[in-house]
Formats: sequence, C-alpha cells, structure tokens
Amino acid sequence: MTEAVIDKRESRIRRMFAEIAPWYDVLNHLLSLNIDRYWRWQTVRLVPPISADPILDVCTGTGDLALAYHRACRGKVSIIGADFCHPMVERGKKKAKRRRADAITFLDADAQQLPFPNDTFQITTVAFGLRNVGDPDRGLAEMARVTRPGGRVAVLEFSRPRHWLFGRFYRFYLRHLLPRIGEFCAHSSHRAYEYLPASVMEFPDFEALCDRMRNHGLIDVKYHPFTFGIATLYVGRKNNRH
Repeated sequence: MTEAVIDKRESRIRRMFAEIAPWYDVLNHLLSLNIDRYWRWQTVRLVPPISADPILDVCTGTGDLALAYHRACRGKVSIIGADFCHPMVERGKKKAKRRRADAITFLDADAQQLPFPNDTFQITTVAFGLRNVGDPDRGLAEMARVTRPGGRVAVLEFSRPRHWLFGRFYRFYLRHLLPRIGEFCAHSSHRAYEYLPASVMEFPDFEALCDRMRNHGLIDVKYHPFTFGIATLYVGRKNNRH
C-alpha cells in the first residue's frame, strides 16, 4: 500500500473523523482489545512531566492522552488538547468535564499550523494522529517549534510488527477483520476503517520515523515498541540551542 492511493485531503479526514466521533472511544478500546489504554499509560511513564510548564497534545481526538497526563500531574499542570475535528473536540470537552479534569483546555487547531508561540511546552505529544496529518513533516516541524528547548516531543503511533508469524496475523487482522468490525459498528460513508489499515501500512515506522524527527532538529531520538510492535512510542528532545 502506497501513500499515493490514500486520500489524505484535509477536508476528507476531518469529515471522516467527525462521522465516527460518536463511536470513536468504544471502537478504539474494542478493536485494540483495550490495550490502547496501556500504550497511553506507558507514554506518560516514559515521558513524564518534569516541571510546571504546560503540555500540548495535538490530534487529541477525544482527549485520552491529555487525560492520562492530567492524572499523572494530578491536575497541577495546564494541558491543551488540540484537534482540527470539532466534533472530536466537543466530545473531549464533555469527557474532561465528567472527570473533573479542569486543567485541560480543548481547542480547534490544525497540527500543521499550531496557534502557539515558539518554545512554549515542556512536552508536545500526538497519539495515533500523525499519520492522519496531510503533511506529517509539517506537523512534526510545528510540534518541535512550540516545544521549549530541552523539552520533549512524543509520538505514539501504530507500527508494523516484524515477527514473521505475529506480523502475518496482525496484517490479516488489520486488512480483513478490523475494517469489517469497524464499518459494521460505525457505518462510515468515508470507509474510515478501511483507511485505518491502509494508513498504518504506508506510514514510516521505527528508524524511518526517528530520522524524520531528527530532520526537524530533535536530538536523542529513540523508539519504544509496545505489544510486539503493534504500537511504538518515539521520543525526541529539542536541542537547547534552538
């Protein structure tokens, strides 16, 4: 599967996520067998807050990673959850209100043009959203720009397991089972759950994505595979000289 056959027009991606927003959380947990909660917990554990400076979560969706950081900070650090899909933002606001997560602010913002000054956040994160950005390199550049010198950029993203047997099983699940389950539940006219496996299969992972992060001035870039490489956390630090 190549990027050329995947329709990543911003208008289509926005409409697609707006359409599946009511089922987004349920299907995320169902289709990952609830392991996505563990991946986010690991992200917070490996990239913990180290100061009172704010945290930014881009492509926040309904705010699961922002909420994970809120719990870790015990509500003492300001967190912004930004997404360019308004229905997702609204659901994030309601979820945060139910959980009394007053330190989180949700707003509409495009990852490719973030409305924040340079050098603002101690941590800038994105979970399962970078591959959906029209120009992922522009998204990475913006994430690096708004992160303070010495701060960290963390990308949690699906990847492709390399083990020959597990990799085959995963690809079968991704290409054949997941789309059927997702479309049966969500009835997406934009075939969201066919787009998902296609986007995972074509997106760079492991060292390839580390190189992309280094190209945007991040240093000490490392990756941490989770669950046999189904998901991977990439972490880079912004050079103090920037």
